[in-house]
Amino acid sequence: MIKAGIVGGTGYTGVELLRLLARHPEVEVSVITSRGEAGTPVADMFPSLRGFVDLDFSAPDPSRLAECDVVFFATPHGVAMKAVPELLEAGVRVVDLGADFRLRDVPAWERWYGMEHTARDWVERAVYGLPELNRAEIREARLVANPGCYPTAVVLGWLPLLEAGLVDERQLVASCISGVSGAGRQARVGTLLCEANETFKAYGAGGHRHHPEIVQGLGQVLGGSVGLVFQPHLAPMTRGMHCSLYAPRKGEAVDLQALFERRYADEPFVDVMPAGSHPETRSVRGTNLCRLAVHQAPDSDTVTVFSVIDNLSKGAASQAVQNMNLMLGLDEKAGLGDIAVLP
Repeated sequence: MIKAGIVGGTGYTGVELLRLLARHPEVEVSVITSRGEAGTPVADMFPSLRGFVDLDFSAPDPSRLAECDVVFFATPHGVAMKAVPELLEAGVRVVDLGADFRLRDVPAWERWYGMEHTARDWVERAVYGLPELNRAEIREARLVANPGCYPTAVVLGWLPLLEAGLVDERQLVASCISGVSGAGRQARVGTLLCEANETFKAYGAGGHRHHPEIVQGLGQVLGGSVGLVFQPHLAPMTRGMHCSLYAPRKGEAVDLQALFERRYADEPFVDVMPAGSHPETRSVRGTNLCRLAVHQAPDSDTVTVFSVIDNLSKGAASQAVQNMNLMLGLDEKAGLGDIAVLP
C-alpha cells in the first residue's frame, strides 16, 4: 500500500481528502497533522469518518512525513513552501493544495500573497496540476501545484475554444459563483449562517488571487497573453461552483458542440452535456467531475460556456487525488468513482 500523509487536515479540504483516501484501494493514510488539534481522534472532529479513519491528529514531524510515499499539503499559503523542500529532498512526492507553487511569476505571487517566497527554486520545477492540460508532465512530477477552484472551472471551460482559436482572447469574461465552503472552515462574520444565507453578492471586484492563476493557465493554452475580466460571487450554498464564461466569436463557423465533445472525449472527469443543456452544481456534488455546456445565441457573436464543479472536490481534494494517481502510476480514476448525491 502507498503511504500518504496530510499536513493540515482540519479544514474542509482536509476532510474531503480524508474521505476520498479512506476508500482508495491503493492508499493508506499514515499521518495527519494539526498543531492545534494534536492528540484529537480524527473521528471526534469529523464523525462522518468514524469507522473509516482510525488516526489521531499529530503535530507536524518531518521525520514521520518523510516516511510517506506522498504528502498532501492542505494548508494556508506560506506554509508549504517552508516544509516542502525538505520532503522533496527525502524522496517524497508532494501535492500542494495551497497556492505556494501555482504561479510561475514569483514577484507576482509575492504581491498577491503579501509575503516573500522562500522556495523559489522549486517554483520552476513544480508542475501545475490540471490533468486535462498537463497530464504527461504530472506523471513525471515530484511536486504538483494543485489548481485553485475558480481556475479549474474557468480553464476547462475555455480550453477547447482557445486551442482552436475561435474566440477573441483579449475579451474574455468569467462570472463565477462559489459556495460558502470556498472561504474555508475558519469562523468569519461574512460566512456565518445569518450573514451568508438568503443573500447573494459579488466580491473581489478590486482583484482576486485566482485572477493571475487563471491568466497563467489560459496563457499556456494560447501560447500568449489574454485579456480577462474575472468576477467572483458568493452564493448561499455549502459547496459547488458555477462559472458563466463569455467571449466574442472569431474565425470560421464551427460546430462548437462537436468541438467540445472531441476535445474531451477521452477525459474521464469532464462531461460535455448535450446541446442546449444548463449544468447544475448539485449534479457534481462530491465528485471529481466538471460538467460543461457550450451555447451561442442565433443572433449573437458571443459564445457562452457554463462550467460547474464541486469547489471542494474537482476544485481541490479529488483533483489532488487524481494528480497523485498520475504521479504514482496508478489508475487515474482510482478512488474517484463517486456519484453525486441528490437531492
